[in-house]
Formats: sequence, structure tokens, C-alpha cells
Amino acid sequence: MTSIATPTGAARADRAPSTPRSRMTALARAELTLFVRSRSTLVAAGLVPLVLPFSLHSAAEGMNLKDAGLTVGLVMLPAALGFSLLFAVYSTLVGVFVARREQLVLKRLRTGEARDTEILAGTALPALVTGLGQSLILIAACTALLHVPAPHAPHLAVLGLLLGLALCLTLAAVTAGLTRTTESAQVTSIPLIMVSAVGSGIAVPLEILPDRLAHLCELLPLTPAITLLRGGWTGGLSGFEVLRALVLALVWLTLAVFAVRRWFRWEPRR
Repeated sequence: MTSIATPTGAARADRAPSTPRSRMTALARAELTLFVRSRSTLVAAGLVPLVLPFSLHSAAEGMNLKDAGLTVGLVMLPAALGFSLLFAVYSTLVGVFVARREQLVLKRLRTGEARDTEILAGTALPALVTGLGQSLILIAACTALLHVPAPHAPHLAVLGLLLGLALCLTLAAVTAGLTRTTESAQVTSIPLIMVSAVGSGIAVPLEILPDRLAHLCELLPLTPAITLLRGGWTGGLSGFEVLRALVLALVWLTLAVFAVRRWFRWEPRR
């Protein structure tokens, strides 16, 4: 008995303690396996954001873009990135969070060493990487096919993309907390997708909207991220406009984090 117990105890003693990074990596690896196995998730996250923006090409050609200092490429590129954020990240994560909750995965994970933020971040990592990778592909495609010039302020483009990913992650967790079943996740994500696509400057640039409507749309959750993304390529944002976008984004992030802590559910809704 002693000879068997000693090596086992030594192995346990030699085992490296887990860290937040290792726990999140393990969660992300397991989630990636489930992510790849789901055909519906792959279509929604992989194909829709790549195809949908190019359906706006004819509509963009009919817009009065010269007065706003824009081109078709400068309309379609932020639109493509915005659709990637909405479908590859936000919509996908709403379904993922709800599905893992209903399967009791989140409940079991909370009994281990992982903290709540590590569980959510590790579960979301494959979708976030997908959204980031899609964004790089779309930037390259729009640059080659639509002759989009290099960004005048690349730091704003990077900041806008990162804020967009963070906002979509937290807003997805909020929506998942209000969603009862996996089937209804496709419905509960529609309102934010529709409002953001129309009002956040994704499908229609705020520069060509009436002033009062544009000012109202500036208050929407994803508007700051899209504003910074487009401003990164046009270079037309003033210091005040950049600061306003950052403040609005941080306000929405703060509200979303509070809502997640308050209303996110770790067990199935009954």
C-alpha cells in the first residue's frame, strides 16, 4: 500500500498549480472542440459575416457619400467589421452561453478553481478569436477589392475593434441572462443586431443621417466602436469626438458588466 501511495502523492506534489491563464486555455480548448462540431454555429459565425457585407455594395453606391467625405469602400469596410462583431461574436456567444448553462456546464465549472470571469472569458475565447480573424480577412479583402487606402489613424481602428469585441462579449452575457432556452437565443439576440446594424453606423454611416437622428444613434452600444473603426481609416475624428466615443464605450461596458453580475444565470432557468 505504501509503495503505491508514495508515487501518487509525489506526482500530485510535482503537478504544477493551475493559473488563470492555464484554466482559461483549458476552457477555450474544450469550447473550441464544441464550436467546430456545431454546423449551425460555424455557418452563423463563419459564413454570414463574410457574405452579408457585400450585399450592401449596391446600396452604398446609391448613397450620397461625397458630401460626407466617404467612399463605397469606407462604407463597406466598417460595415463588414460590424457584421462580424454582431454575428461571429455577439450572436454566437448568446447561444453558447445559454447552451452551456442549460447543459449544466457552467454550474459544474463553478465548483472548480476557475473564477466566474475566467469561465466566461475562456468560453468566449473561440468566438473572439473567430471575430478577430474574420476582421483581418475582411480588411484584406476590402483593401484589395474596393481599393480602401491604409488607415490614417491605425491606433483608432485597433482601439475600435478591441472595444467592439469587449462590448459584444459583455452584451452577449447580458442577453444570455435574459434568455430562457437555447432555441430562444436566436430570437433574443435579434433586437440588438437590428438596432446596431441600422443605427450604429454599420449599414448606414451616421455622417449621412439627419443631425438629430445621428446624435440619437451615437448613444447606441456599438456606435462608439464603429465610429472609431471608420475614423481610423478616414482620419476625420477630432480629439473631442474620440474622447466622446471612448467615454460612451466605457459607460456601456460598465453598465454591461454590472448587468452581468446582477442578472447572469449560471443554472438552467425554471
